[in-house]
Order: sequence, then structure tokens, then C-alpha cells
Amino acid sequence: MDEEQQRPEPGPPGPLAGFTVGVTAARRADELGALLRRRGAAVLHAPALRIVPLADDGELLAATKEIIDRAPDVVVATTAIGFRGWIEAADGWGVGERLLERLRRVELLARGPKVKGAVRAAGLTEQWSPSSESMAEVLDRLLEEGVEGRRIAVQLHGEPLPGFVESLRAAGAEVLPVPVYRWMPPEDLGPVDRLLDAVVSRSVDAVTFTSAPAAASLLSRAGTRGLQADLLAALHHDVVPACVGPVTALPLQAHGVATVQPERFRLGPLVQLLCQELPSRARALPVAGRRVEIRGHAVLVDGALRPVPPAGMSLLRVLARRPGWVVARAELLRALPGAGRDEHAVETAMARLRTALGTPKLIQTVVKRGYRLALDPAADTKYADV
Repeated sequence: MDEEQQRPEPGPPGPLAGFTVGVTAARRADELGALLRRRGAAVLHAPALRIVPLADDGELLAATKEIIDRAPDVVVATTAIGFRGWIEAADGWGVGERLLERLRRVELLARGPKVKGAVRAAGLTEQWSPSSESMAEVLDRLLEEGVEGRRIAVQLHGEPLPGFVESLRAAGAEVLPVPVYRWMPPEDLGPVDRLLDAVVSRSVDAVTFTSAPAAASLLSRAGTRGLQADLLAALHHDVVPACVGPVTALPLQAHGVATVQPERFRLGPLVQLLCQELPSRARALPVAGRRVEIRGHAVLVDGALRPVPPAGMSLLRVLARRPGWVVARAELLRALPGAGRDEHAVETAMARLRTALGTPKLIQTVVKRGYRLALDPAADTKYADV
């Protein structure tokens, strides 16, 4: 998945139809994006991190020596390239044989066949490996065995595994990360800048974070561009910041941003949470005998998805602030970015909006006054003071 916005998969409108979700993950972004698009979302991918090797880094050396000096109960190997890089780095430091000897005496788990191959190439034998290559299955096995009071070393590869470490710690384990790679800002900042612009302009409805470094990186880039206050304002009020777990949320919470998090720290529950959160925030109105639900870049009319151009969405949001009340053309003109002073721009945008909605009678023209949503009479009292 590249950094550009990708549209949802075809089919009936899903729970995220009409919403746009930003994805900041570098690893597993394809998986997360597919889960979101399968539920109808448009996805804007902007990896906030890049991964660089740690072969000469003291952090990896310190973790390696700690494992040699104080054996963990379990070691989880997550990627073939990462595991090989770890063993090669240990060899370079002159502690390779001591590390291998330690790994022969612990419960060694390998995430899938490729990792299993790397483990065996190092002369080791894994105790267990899921055929699915799923970290969720590895996590389930550990939690079923019970991890309270156990020391578990997890070989990381780039971003922390979304929710994996957090779930183990929440269950009482002492987790020792083995960082074979370091997180750095992306070399190409264009996608991150486009995501920041989209958040500030409210062109996305939610942003997902699967690691604390990704959240910190986005905040840092916003600060460099002088947009941090605007970014925080958007995340406070209009754009949902969705984090895979409490550790991931810490950089945002340090700035007073309230995040949403699933009870289970995994990608699937994160997407399910958005499936509940975003539709619950959408405005639904009874208009001209129809149920109209206003979402991020589209409208559901009696459950049918109607994509609407940005200018049309701007007009519709103004009309929906006081449904059933007449809104003057001058006020609508102010909602159109770059429209200038020509009220004809309102008429043009309104005609396109009606076409997009597929039901022209949803919006009424009030001669010489403006436009109004044709709110059903029974709802007039309910919405009169909105």
C-alpha cells in the first residue's frame, strides 16, 4: 500500500463506508489497510517511521548481554531477517556462541516457517511455531500457558509489534524487547506531510497508531512545520486518534489528547473499534422521508452510499448544523474554500451536491433567502434548537 489514498473494496457499504482513515504504520500497514478497506473505509497511508539496522548499536548489545547473563523463560523470534541480523551482530561482538548456548536452554518460539528456517540455520530448534505466521496465534499460546511472573524476550523488527508486548505486560509478564532495528523519521516526508495536512483540514476522520514512536514522529513533524497546535486541535475535537494500546497512546496523552483503544491490543479489535466509533459520531437526520447520515466524504441515503465532492460536503455540513432552518447564500459561500465573493459558486456547488445525493428534494431552495434541509415535520421540534 503506498502513501496515496486508497479506496475501499467494492461491495455493499460497510460500517466504515464514507470515512477516511489515516494509517501511520510502517510494518503491517498492508494488513491494517486491507482490514479497513474491507469494511468500507478509504485509507491514507503515510508511514511515520523507517527502519534502520542496529548492528553497531549499544541498545541491541545491552539486550543481548542481559539475555546471556540472565536467562529469560521464553524467547520469541518474529522475523527471519531480524533473527539472522541479531545472531550476526552477536558474532561480531564476540558473544555469538554464548547467545546460541543460552537460546538452546530456553523456550524458543518462531513466528512461522521462514523464522523457523532462520532458527534452524543457526543450529537451534524451536519449541513451537504456528503454521499461520500469525503473531496473534503466538500471543494466544503464551496467554493460555500463563505468563504472569515470566520473563519473555521478544525480537523486534522495526516497529513494536502492535499490541503484542502490551498484552504480555498486561497479563503480568516481564518483557525484554530485543531491538534489532531502530525507528527513524522517513526519508520521504511527503506522505507524512500530506497526512498532516489532511488531519488539520479534517479531510480524514481517524488516524491509527500502532506504535508510540509513530505517534511521536507525527507530533515531531507537525512541530517542525509549525502545525502542532493545529494537529492537536483536530485530534481533540474532530479526528479520532485510535491507538492499538495504552503504551502506543502515551505520546498523544502527554499532549492532553484523549485516544480510543480496543480492549484487546491487536489490529482486528482496533478496526472493530473504529467500526463502532466513527458511525456513532456521524450525523443522522430524517429528511424528506429519507434517513440521511452525513459521514466524512460521503452520505448514506437510506443506507445507500453517495460519495459527495468536498465542496458539497462543506455546504451540507453547514445546512446540517441547523436542520430545517434557512441558511443564507452568503453564509454558505463562506464555507466554500477559495470561492471568493461570487454567490454563483454556491449555486454550482449546490447543483452538484443534489446530483451526488441522488434525491434533489432533500435540499430546498427558499427564493431570495437561501437553502434548507427538508427536515421531516415530525422532527422540527427535536432539531429546532440545534
